[in-house]
Amino acid sequence: MTTVATGTGVGPLLRGWRERRRLSQLELALRADSSSRHISFIETGRSRPSEEMVLRLAEHLDVPVRERNALLLAAGYAPRYAETPLDDPSLGALREGIEQLLAGYDPYPAVVVDGSYTVVAANRGITMLLDGLPEHLLTPPLNAMRLTLHPQGLAPRIRNLREWRGHLLAQMERQIALARSEPLRRLYEEVAAYPVPEPGGDPGDREDPTPYPYFALPLRIEHQGRVLSFVSSISTFNTPMDVTVAELAIETLLPADPATVEYLRSLQGPAVEDPRPS
Repeated sequence: MTTVATGTGVGPLLRGWRERRRLSQLELALRADSSSRHISFIETGRSRPSEEMVLRLAEHLDVPVRERNALLLAAGYAPRYAETPLDDPSLGALREGIEQLLAGYDPYPAVVVDGSYTVVAANRGITMLLDGLPEHLLTPPLNAMRLTLHPQGLAPRIRNLREWRGHLLAQMERQIALARSEPLRRLYEEVAAYPVPEPGGDPGDREDPTPYPYFALPLRIEHQGRVLSFVSSISTFNTPMDVTVAELAIETLLPADPATVEYLRSLQGPAVEDPRPS
């Protein structure tokens, strides 16, 4: 649920979002078809913005949907965006679409997580990567960050662990700054404190025998004696009108080299197609 600190008006909250976006009052006013004087009055509490103005400013400040509800509450209005449980019948079409999307990426790994990286759905490609992990990490609810960075999780299998760990922690830091989520902050503190294990395998065989010119930071991970390379792609829903839907992210791990493509195709036979653009 969205909560607002007692005594916190909408003005300081809007000013905080404007400063995060590094916009002046004049720049925001021009974008929102207002005046810098009006923006100043709103931020100092001298003027109470209309519900429409709160939503307009939130839109131009790219405020997350959950926080837009917080702004409306602080201004004295009812929340605009529902937070529907994912298992609610009204989201049946969404769940079906997600399941079809994940199945379409098999055998390439794909996973859906919420705003705290709790795993909502995953395909068989993800199950393959998680094979052999201890039961305590696989007990629901699964958390993607714990699974990846825990020293008993995938971390020892990741060949470029320090780079990949740095990427994930930086990603979480950006989200914390954006969403101000207390559960996400606690998760960050937990996973950032994990010891960093040395990747497994033969220390003398840590580099690819045939390096490829990666176009993005790859995840290089061992699986049954092979080193697979993936690049990550994250998708979200455009113009969401529900907090739950707004916080869902679909991450797909696409093969980053021909050897990974060949190996994954061999798991399900020659009928598997490569979803990457040709």
